[in-house]
Amino acid sequence: MGPRTSPRQSDEPLVTCCVVTTRWDRATLPEGDDKRTAVREMFDAIAPRYDLVNRIMTFRLDVRWRRRAVRSLGLPAGAVVVDVASGTGDLCVDLARAGLQPISIDLSLGMLRADRSGAPRIQGDIARLPVGDGRADGVTCGFALRNLVDLGACFAELGRVVRPGGRIALLDVAIPRNPLVRWGHGVYFGRIVPKIGGLLSDGAAYRYLPRSVAYLPPADELVAMLQRAGFADARHEVLSGGITQLLTGTRAT
Repeated sequence: MGPRTSPRQSDEPLVTCCVVTTRWDRATLPEGDDKRTAVREMFDAIAPRYDLVNRIMTFRLDVRWRRRAVRSLGLPAGAVVVDVASGTGDLCVDLARAGLQPISIDLSLGMLRADRSGAPRIQGDIARLPVGDGRADGVTCGFALRNLVDLGACFAELGRVVRPGGRIALLDVAIPRNPLVRWGHGVYFGRIVPKIGGLLSDGAAYRYLPRSVAYLPPADELVAMLQRAGFADARHEVLSGGITQLLTGTRAT
């Protein structure tokens, strides 16, 4: 007879369960390569309902901001504009409507699959754009600067691919200067937006996105970084009471 084994205690679970968390669902913000991977996986996850949540949480102001960015380019019809971190292609649609030729580039394959703009699509990293030197007449970016690992390197890459005289227009969120507006925006963006995201998409992602504004340096630093990248006339302006910022510039000749 073999050795006797102790019977299983009644309070021991039959199956051991574990809680699965994502790279973006944690107390600290990711950095370096971990951030790049987290951003790619997060946008893959939220791609199916990304446009719907954006329209709801911005009350369609995002449409107005993108059109303002396209107008700020001031490029002639037929100009080739690379939309980096293009998401589902909203900016590409506005660029095409303005008579420009957009190219959609995003790190997230899920976002590219959800792109319905009709523009050529390329999976790529802003830090290493698959575009030749000086081949783009312009570059746009919609609300992705805070998701980049190295802003300085990415701005330098924009300086490489934009021809002399070409233009850039980069949108992102901002923190309002007015104390009352800042308080109200903080409550909405930090508490209500994650609830909307949780109901319609991925709650963890929409908890991460409000916190990710902490990645962005002050406006004067952003302008200085663009100037070092070759955009000598780089300019910063705030939109809608300071909840959004727009960076523009012309590639020096």
